[in-house]
Amino acid sequence: MHLNADNAQLLVGEPGTGVMLNGDDGRTADLHTTLEHGSCELHVEFCVAAKSNSGVYLMGQYEIQVLDNWGTPDAGLSVHSCGAIYPRWVEASKTNYEGSPPRANACTEPGTWQTFDVLFHAPRFDAAGRKSANARFERLLQNGVLIQENVECSGPTRGAWNAEDIARGPLRLQGDHGPVAFRNIRMRPLDE
Repeated sequence: MHLNADNAQLLVGEPGTGVMLNGDDGRTADLHTTLEHGSCELHVEFCVAAKSNSGVYLMGQYEIQVLDNWGTPDAGLSVHSCGAIYPRWVEASKTNYEGSPPRANACTEPGTWQTFDVLFHAPRFDAAGRKSANARFERLLQNGVLIQENVECSGPTRGAWNAEDIARGPLRLQGDHGPVAFRNIRMRPLDE
């Protein structure tokens, strides 16, 4: 998997190893793969600073929120919490809709390494190019805890690179909302 970025740092290692860090202030470019994927299994490890914010976008379109939520009670979780499937957005009314809060707060303390393990199904299209199935997060585990299951996205989440669903896109790691580091990113494409 090859990543593109303008300002990210690769710390320690050879190709396939190391840590990607977006700097002390966390205001750099997003990282994205040159590989375009559809349905996949994804493992990613991330480390956020206190009060920091980021996201993992499957296909550049569907965001899993990365946020320091250490200590937030489960009753206080929302579509903006760590592990949430981020909501969609209506520009005209400046309102969110859809999105899925995590079932539980599985966050560890800020500054510690955490994991997402994802089973994701890309939207499907018929021979005429019409969407026949929505994108779907079959399963999302954070630090081994099931926090999302069978969540459909009727379209791209807020901040997506394309306004419409697409068949394939890059893995995108948000780099401009706060300090975050990523490592151990592994993806297995699924043929569907």
